[in-house]
Amino acid sequence: MINLEPPKKAGALINQAYQAASQVLRPISRKYDRAEHAYPKELDMFAAVLDGLNSSGEGGAGAAGVRRESSAKDSSGNRNGGNLSTVLGTIEMCWGDVALLLSMPRQGLGNAAIASVANEDQLARFGKLWAAMAITEPDCGSDSAAITTTAVEDGDSYVLNGEKIFVTSGQRADAVVVWATLDKSAGRAAIKSFVVEKGTPGFEVVRLEHKLGIRASDTAVLRFDNCRVPKENLLGSPEVDTKKGFAGVMQTFDNTRPLVAAMAIGVARAALEETSRILADAGVEVDYDRPANTQHAAAAAYLELEADYEAAYLLTLQSAWMADNRKPNSLQASMAKAKAGRSVVDITLKCVELAGAFGYTEESLLEKWARDSKILDIFEGTQQIQQLIVARRVLGKTSAELK
Repeated sequence: MINLEPPKKAGALINQAYQAASQVLRPISRKYDRAEHAYPKELDMFAAVLDGLNSSGEGGAGAAGVRRESSAKDSSGNRNGGNLSTVLGTIEMCWGDVALLLSMPRQGLGNAAIASVANEDQLARFGKLWAAMAITEPDCGSDSAAITTTAVEDGDSYVLNGEKIFVTSGQRADAVVVWATLDKSAGRAAIKSFVVEKGTPGFEVVRLEHKLGIRASDTAVLRFDNCRVPKENLLGSPEVDTKKGFAGVMQTFDNTRPLVAAMAIGVARAALEETSRILADAGVEVDYDRPANTQHAAAAAYLELEADYEAAYLLTLQSAWMADNRKPNSLQASMAKAKAGRSVVDITLKCVELAGAFGYTEESLLEKWARDSKILDIFEGTQQIQQLIVARRVLGKTSAELK
């Protein structure tokens, strides 16, 4: 029999993350939504706690991701490890506020990239940094293989030139993991990721974006103008292997897509719980022992939203569990991201509708969650890109065969 409950060992983490979300994040959620680009000082006290949880190898409540291990002692049996724990903690924290989680020091998506592909020396050098992730370009959105930022080898360094947009924590982070190509003619295989630390000559934060949602999180435009980076800052192998493609840098997404799915699940659960309370206050009872078509229309709609939420939740847990157990999870990670990203948008918008005028005002956080939700369906690969990846995996097609 399959046990769909969270593992008991994660209970303490889930409780701690929930307490932090309910006591700290949720109360200041509206404050920093209104004060866009202001750094949430209240988050500083969490940084050391989350660092300790992540360094333990069991994951924390942040979004930093977990390094995959393959030690002999874990070569058999089921393992509920750091990836699953981090996903569960992320759900709770994003129930509090997704933008504030993205604003936490050293919990950036660049940290997940470092955890995924860095060697031991790089992990020691960069593991304590707050790292953002810079992939998207003005002329390169969902097609990561179309990156034009270049990295040219010059002595003991690489020289980076290009521009990146929509970089989460691009201003506040200590470093940025930048995707660049070593050779445009070699296509995907030449795309590598580089750690560029703040203060490096030629690295400039151009501006911050004003956004629909996740307004507490800074989103920056970055420019690299003859930015010289040590060779040791290239993550993974410097070899251009046309047979392997850019699987090395893409491995990052196997870790980060379940995290983004977890963020979506946290926001969706927050909206569902608030809507349940509003419906109860209005005298609408959701009865789980009666068919939906025999209940109030609002109750029937709510049951449908809950079913959508549960499906996304289980897909996300599956993708994280597979990562912990060293199973290829690219298909499951994309399925979880696609389902959770679409579901959170549908759920939050429907919750606004079910709440009526109350859901559309700032008296409730429902309208904020509806705004926050859209980015969770876009970044780390849009809905359409995830469906394309899933189709390729299921049908056994290459990127050239199915575009």
